[in-house]
Amino acid sequence: MLKQQLSQKLLQKLSPQQIQLMKLIQLPTLAFEQRIKEELESNPALDEGPEPQESQDSEDDYLNDDSFEKENESIEADDINVDDYLSDDEIPEYRLQANNYSADDEESKVPITGGKSFHEYLSEQLGTFPLEEQDRQIAEYLVGNIDDDGYIRRDLLAIVDDLAFTQNIFVEEDHLEKILKLIQSLDPAGVGARNLQECLLIQLRREKSDYHLRLAIEILEDHFEEFTKKHYDKLIQKLDLDQEDLRLAIEEITRLNPKPGNSSSNTNSDVQVVVPDFNIKVQEGQLELTLNGRNAPELNVSREYRTLLENYKQDKKSKAQKDAALFVKQKLDSAKWFIEAIRQRQQTLLLTMGAIMKYQEDYFLSGDERKLKPMILKDIADEIGMDISTVSRVASNKYVATPYGTFLIKEFFSESMKNDAGEDVSTREIKKILEDSVAEEDKRKPLTDDKLAALLKDKGYPIARRTVAKYREQLDIPVARLRKQL
Repeated sequence: MLKQQLSQKLLQKLSPQQIQLMKLIQLPTLAFEQRIKEELESNPALDEGPEPQESQDSEDDYLNDDSFEKENESIEADDINVDDYLSDDEIPEYRLQANNYSADDEESKVPITGGKSFHEYLSEQLGTFPLEEQDRQIAEYLVGNIDDDGYIRRDLLAIVDDLAFTQNIFVEEDHLEKILKLIQSLDPAGVGARNLQECLLIQLRREKSDYHLRLAIEILEDHFEEFTKKHYDKLIQKLDLDQEDLRLAIEEITRLNPKPGNSSSNTNSDVQVVVPDFNIKVQEGQLELTLNGRNAPELNVSREYRTLLENYKQDKKSKAQKDAALFVKQKLDSAKWFIEAIRQRQQTLLLTMGAIMKYQEDYFLSGDERKLKPMILKDIADEIGMDISTVSRVASNKYVATPYGTFLIKEFFSESMKNDAGEDVSTREIKKILEDSVAEEDKRKPLTDDKLAALLKDKGYPIARRTVAKYREQLDIPVARLRKQL
């Protein structure tokens, strides 16, 4: 049985303009430039360059004329393809967590250098060897299995099976290993190794032999586990050495390249380009914040399209003319929305970064990380009167150039802890002190986590040993045993 009833509910919908603004705020400088190029290509009503010399009234005539709105269908939000702006991330759920990363953070693309790749460089070297056709195919297949670090990490039996099933090449494992040895003779030294031990041995065996080099080879061949765990006392006892000879042998090993694929001097490696979105300078003891000029393009609404719309309004309205006029107006509206979104983006970026700069003023004036204050997204959101999601978008994948270097903005956000005086201090400050303490320690007797915790406590930062271990791992500092040196 059909039944009629009244209901009342509250909904929150984002307009296409709001979605567009959120997306633009989130983009770093390079991605923002690309987005502008895409919009210029897709919307002929949007022009690049300074504003034409005409009055603002004539620029907005097409929006203020009610006659056109009465005779033509007005453009509503449904006329815009929201999917063009809202990809796969709906309104994210933002939470005040210590990591200060939001659910909609996106990894921005960075440009890379062109040129010869690492695998192409190896293939060119193979061309200098007189190989039979099948052996050359096998060698090329092995080169293709070398990862970015320069290793072949797959088992040779698995490669034998792959050659048989995918290349119709039947080869014995012994013969495959001979071809692998050939690849291991290529430059850079160590390429084609199956593990770190083999990689280091390949490099040592290419060098001119002497006592300490032979000793280094023996250590890697027969005592690799003791070497990696830095059990130097065991090595001295087993090899019947004095400490100086062991130190010189280890120096032979530590100067080798553990990742030959990443740092070949003969190939063009990928280079990440960081373009700062903001610049902070210290002028006469005062901080000065500017937005990167590439974030402030000169765009304007096409004069030709406005004239075209005026002509359509003056002509008699046929069905085809109405459709054409509606298309032109939609493009003009879209161009104006985009220009306004860019203007709001600039204001939001400057407002948010200005609040961050003011909050961390002591740090930006001195460059001393110990002066960084505890700061979370909510602190800045409350300061500027905006949502936490907006602050997160501004800080996402963006950099600021300071007199002390270029930094990711989210690095300035950190948790707080209390010192002995009951004051809130930033975890960044504690990490800096921890890092300095490790740098100043006696490398022959490095400080354990317990001793580091006691040292920090003496300096007024009472934190537990497990917290020290957590911060040490976040700083990529190995345990005391692995920091030991002779």
